[in-house]
Amino acid sequence: MRQKLTMLDELQEIDLKVDALLAEKEALGAQIGQLDLSLAEASQKLADKRAEIEAVGTEKGALEENLAIEQGNIARSEVNLKGITTQKEYLAVSKEISTAKKLIAELEEQILQKIALLEQLKGEEGQLEEQQSALEQNLSASREELQGKIAGLETGIAAETSVRAETAKALPPAMTKRYERLREQRRGIAVVEARDGSCLGCNMSIPPQLYNNLFRGDELITCPHCHRILVLRPAAAQEG
Repeated sequence: MRQKLTMLDELQEIDLKVDALLAEKEALGAQIGQLDLSLAEASQKLADKRAEIEAVGTEKGALEENLAIEQGNIARSEVNLKGITTQKEYLAVSKEISTAKKLIAELEEQILQKIALLEQLKGEEGQLEEQQSALEQNLSASREELQGKIAGLETGIAAETSVRAETAKALPPAMTKRYERLREQRRGIAVVEARDGSCLGCNMSIPPQLYNNLFRGDELITCPHCHRILVLRPAAAQEG
């Protein structure tokens, strides 16, 4: 039984190594996810800026259409003005022309504002394109580095998993099943050292007779408080 308990302790050490490797792999995966998120945010900013440019361009086009309509109205009114014979009609048409010219001036001013805004937005678009390009290059290098680390971790996980399988194979199925159940219940720690009359898992005192039984090593003993499997590691066993 002592040998089996030693192997069970070794099994836990392997599982803890695998747990640590998996946690590191998950953390690196999260970093890759954050890189992808940063790039997606940059792409969205650029897409939003391009949509804004398109919207302003559409508004500018509408203003230019209205300007062309008003210019056409003035041209027709000026032609009609030549054929007017009454003072009243002349004044009415002249007023229409004057009003249209004021509107044209306003439209031209608005168009100039849109042109200036488009120039500004296109400058911002260029900056965003440069930023995205630089980000893509940096993220590509970072992602490659992280993926390399993950590949190394996966190799380590595979090696430890292979060793674990061989270790578990040498243990009775009932013992490994109990161990795995305790691992689930006790946050990954199913086997703990007993030392100086105490369980190092929960730091509670073990009844003296139970503690003495550990030195015989002929049965599986659990802590009466935290229910983890108790083992004596070499130094403690020699002291006994």
